[in-house]
Amino acid sequence: MRRVKMYEEYVREDKIKDKTDEEKRLELIMSIIKTKQDLHDSNNNFEYAENELIDYYAYQIKANKTKLDYLIKKAQSKGIILDSINELEIRKIM
Repeated sequence: MRRVKMYEEYVREDKIKDKTDEEKRLELIMSIIKTKQDLHDSNNNFEYAENELIDYYAYQIKANKTKLDYLIKKAQSKGIILDSINELEIRKIM
């Protein structure tokens, strides 16, 4: 089992090395857009959740906010700016 995971990690890292800077940039932007949508969905689900699911959606909201903060910091460190126009254009290709 451990060997399989090690191989999967190797393959994943090897694929990352093969990507161009533009592909990595686009993938980061797409991750930001997807995480924003996930956060929006989590907030909507929280609004209409049954009592038993409120904690679940609260944790999901927190996780998505944390992930979004991380991705935005990563994008800023790479000089990537995502404005509304760019986001709309990228959503078309997703």
